[in-house]
Amino acid sequence: MDNIIQVNELTKTYESGFQALKGVSLSIRRGEIFALLGPNGAGKTTLISIVCGLVNASSGSVLIDGHDNVRDYRKARSKIGLVPQELTNNMFDSVWSTLKLSRGLFGKPRNDALLEEILRELSLWDKRNDRIMDLSGGMKRRVLIAKALSHEPDVLFLDEPTAGVDVELRRDMWNTVRRLQQRGVTIILTTHYIEEAEEMADRIGVISQGELILIEGKDKLMQQLGTKQLSIQLQSPLEILPESLRSDALALSADGYALVYTFDAQCEQTGIAELLKKLDQAGIEVKDLHSSQSSLEDIFVNLVHERRDAKRAGGAQ
Repeated sequence: MDNIIQVNELTKTYESGFQALKGVSLSIRRGEIFALLGPNGAGKTTLISIVCGLVNASSGSVLIDGHDNVRDYRKARSKIGLVPQELTNNMFDSVWSTLKLSRGLFGKPRNDALLEEILRELSLWDKRNDRIMDLSGGMKRRVLIAKALSHEPDVLFLDEPTAGVDVELRRDMWNTVRRLQQRGVTIILTTHYIEEAEEMADRIGVISQGELILIEGKDKLMQQLGTKQLSIQLQSPLEILPESLRSDALALSADGYALVYTFDAQCEQTGIAELLKKLDQAGIEVKDLHSSQSSLEDIFVNLVHERRDAKRAGGAQ
């Protein structure tokens, strides 16, 4: 699979001296959904803004389908649709006129059939003659997506696309993004909702303090870094763990009716068989067993914390 976006050693330092990006390099594959995760201030929006040509980098380069986004700005920008965090439409315009204007700004010929298709896809056709100011917040966000798609981009950037919308609308938008991917559109999204990346992304990048600290396929990431937990339901409650069972990997629930054992699923020896043997020897009767894998949120939080701890340790030396 070839790359549609190539980011090379991007840095961005603002006049205040704040360094928002520190040598970021990234390749986005054609047709994938790539999720960029990071805490507030990590550099997500700065990175997207530079790739889309809205902010100048301090150094580095960006290629969009082979076009340098500085030297060949118009061709590079025409490949991109951007859905920003903030509502940027003229609130007094109708939905239909907003889409027609956006398409015209990119030099595209009139195509009412295409715009109708986009509006129907986003459940906006019945609202086409409404002023944007009269729409709900969720509908306004859909208009931003429609506007970004009006000039038929190959790449769609979604900066916090479902921030502030309800769960039902969020899932509707997820389905829309999947349909766009099926039509060949490459999707890059930033999000605070871990379940959004877990649900949709093919690959995940984690950015922290202006640096990409990890890029990995979602499934591989969860397989490599996800620990598993075994929940052991007991027939009778325990007040405390017997001495023979005490370890960092085993915890007793507050009500005493369950033991939670954390283990690395990739290890050949998980320790489960030995644990069950010790329970039997201690006369503890097991009622049921249930295993679960750590979520992407757990992995993300651990990665960011490990990075911060490592930086603090390095600075203290």
